[in-house]
Amino acid sequence: MDTKTKMNKSEAEWRKELSPEQYHVTREHGTERAWSGKYNEHKGKGTYNCVCCGAPLFASDTKYESGSGWPSFWAPLKDDAVETTTDKSHGMARVEVHCAKCDAHLGHVFPDGPKPTGERYCMNSASLNFEEKK
Repeated sequence: MDTKTKMNKSEAEWRKELSPEQYHVTREHGTERAWSGKYNEHKGKGTYNCVCCGAPLFASDTKYESGSGWPSFWAPLKDDAVETTTDKSHGMARVEVHCAKCDAHLGHVFPDGPKPTGERYCMNSASLNFEEKK
């Protein structure tokens, strides 16, 4: 992915293109309620893409049931599909995950996932669109 060219849109453009929940999660770093997202128990085969820019982020082959209430993956589709920053909100330090192309907030990554990576990319369904494998 060409991360040198970031997608930049105004807040008004994002608000026009996204639902209120999608906007809150992706542009305001919100979190959907646990167990409420459409992809938490989703079992389809394909690719989970960024709801804002369409960039491919996660493959269904890396999705697993973490018991957290959010869709969880043990690795991004490609190493450069996502970027991370330190999130110090809520009185703790967590690693925030965002889209490398448009900076949409996706969720957080934790070091308690399964092998082979040991990571749990805990994502918000509101930040994703699913593209079924053809």
